[in-house]
Amino acid sequence: MSEHAAIGKLKQKFADAVLDAVEYRGETTITVKKEQIVEICKFLKEDLGYNFLCDLCGVDYLGKSPRFMVVYNIYNIALKDRLRIKTPVEESDATIDTVSSVWGTANWHERECWDLMGISFNDHPDLRRILMPADWEGHPLRKDYPVQGPDREPYQGRLQ
Repeated sequence: MSEHAAIGKLKQKFADAVLDAVEYRGETTITVKKEQIVEICKFLKEDLGYNFLCDLCGVDYLGKSPRFMVVYNIYNIALKDRLRIKTPVEESDATIDTVSSVWGTANWHERECWDLMGISFNDHPDLRRILMPADWEGHPLRKDYPVQGPDREPYQGRLQ
C-alpha cells in the first residue's frame, strides 16, 4: 500500500509541523502542530483541492497531555478523497486559530466546539454559544463536566 499523496506533500512543505501520519483501514490521519493550522489548511484547500470541510470537532483525553485534540475532516470533491487532520491542544492553552477564513463552514463548527468543549478559536468572527443558552456555565462535553449539570460536583471516579 502506497502512502497517501497528501502526506508527502505536507511533509515536504511543512516538515517541522507534521507530527504524525497514519493510514489505517483506508483512512488517512495527519497530526500537525496547532501553530500552523491556518497555513496548512489553506495549502490543503488551495493546492491539494480539499475544498469541503465536512466536520470539525474536539476530543477530550482527560488525564493525558495534551488533553484536547481538534479534528478536521476534509474532502476533495473532485477526487472523492477524505482526509483527517488532527492538532493537539493543551489544557493550559485551550486555544487554536480559526480556519473560518479557509472554509466558511468552520464558523459554526468552531462555535459548537467552543460551546461544548471549551476550545477557543482565535480571531473567530462570532465566537458565542450555538447550542447551549448564552448564560450556561461550563462546557458539557468535557469529561470532567458534572453529569448532573453545572451545579453538581464533577465526577471523581477512576479514569482510564
